[in-house]
Amino acid sequence: MRALVQRVKRASVDVLDGDVARRVGEIERGLMVLVGVTHSDDERIATKLAEKIWHLRIIDDENGVMNLSVADTTRSILVVSQFTLYGDTTSGRRPGWTAAARPEHAEPLVDHVVGELRRLGAHVETGRFRTYMNVELVNDGPTTVMIEV
Repeated sequence: MRALVQRVKRASVDVLDGDVARRVGEIERGLMVLVGVTHSDDERIATKLAEKIWHLRIIDDENGVMNLSVADTTRSILVVSQFTLYGDTTSGRRPGWTAAARPEHAEPLVDHVVGELRRLGAHVETGRFRTYMNVELVNDGPTTVMIEV
C-alpha cells in the first residue's frame, strides 16, 4: 500500500453527480491522505499503514520542529482512495495501471485503513469509492510525505 500524506490547513472532497457537487468530507488542520492499493496488499498491511499515518511526526511543535503526529494534535484526517498512486510511467507517455488493485480488492482495504485510524482515535472524513471527486486542500508547509508499506 502507498499513502501520500499531506499536512494541511484545510481539505475537502466533493463527489460530482453530473454538474452537481456534493461535499462528502472536510477537515480543518490535519492530514490529507491519498491511499493506493496493489494486488498483494492485505488487512495486515492496511493496519500497518494506518499506524504509520497516525504516528507520522510531520506536525510542528512549539519550536517549529516536526516532532508531533496527528495523534498528538488535531486527530483530523481526510482519506481519499487513489489508484493512480500505482501508475507506472517507466515507458511511454501514458501511465500503466496494472499495479493498481481492482476496486473489489482495494475498497475493503481502504475501508480497513479508515477503520483502524478511527480505532486509534482519529476523526476521519473520506471520499467515495468509484466516483469522480474534486479534492481541494491548502498544503501546510508545504509538507508532503510518501509512505509505502
